[in-house]
Amino acid sequence: MIQLQGKAVNIGHFPDGTLLLKENIQDTDKNTPVVITWKFENNEELLALYFLTKHIKTAGYENILLDMPYIPNARQDRVKEAEDVFTLKYFAQLLNSLGFAKVRVLDAHSNVSLALIDRVENQSPQPYIQQVITAIQKERGKSPLLFYPDEGAKKRYGSMIPEPYCFGMKERDWGSGKIKNLTLLGEKDSIQGRDILMVDDICSYGGTFLFSAEKLKEAGAENIYLYVSHCEENIFQGELLESGYITRIYTTDSIFRKDHKDITVVRKK
Repeated sequence: MIQLQGKAVNIGHFPDGTLLLKENIQDTDKNTPVVITWKFENNEELLALYFLTKHIKTAGYENILLDMPYIPNARQDRVKEAEDVFTLKYFAQLLNSLGFAKVRVLDAHSNVSLALIDRVENQSPQPYIQQVITAIQKERGKSPLLFYPDEGAKKRYGSMIPEPYCFGMKERDWGSGKIKNLTLLGEKDSIQGRDILMVDDICSYGGTFLFSAEKLKEAGAENIYLYVSHCEENIFQGELLESGYITRIYTTDSIFRKDHKDITVVRKK
């Protein structure tokens, strides 16, 4: 989904399947910043973004800001084999060629993304996480114990949220990529009888969170909640929602568009 100054841009098609875009930017004062919002749904939107931004610049507008909460291609932030295409690098180069005055992202999955994108501003998920903590407090009458599923999440959020936490140390089978074991560390003695809020940046099929929830339940956790800044719709193909381990999932609308009784979309106040 692409929006221009808060209004949705209609992405149409000619009979041959190529893009048909119409957008009258002339009504906007040239001294007013032009804000393009891109909430990723598919790769075709990148081409639409390129055409739209070129159209706006041709019309004489230079102060263009891109709000892009989720960074596409962020998972391909390194190459291991000669045949691996470094898509994040080339995505960033195309984005940079458009000369945005600022690119605002939310809770970037990789610091490599932040290094590759020009004039990028990584917005903190702290306001969203605090909303979730407050909602759980209101519902349950007590604060949840925070849980970070790996050391990366602990480093990212541990100093951001002034709450006690425990975290996981994952052991993977590097051949298959599957988690073999997870050791609970930190405030692990506080898990018994506590509500837990797992916090991380992104959820795909939910395997890491399912494995973590199983370990937390074994340690005596009561209700387990999950906050992720970016929730892919692949979650419906995984086992997490049907496992019964998770009371509620909280996420933003950066890439999540569906309705589900156990998923709440939080918005910045």
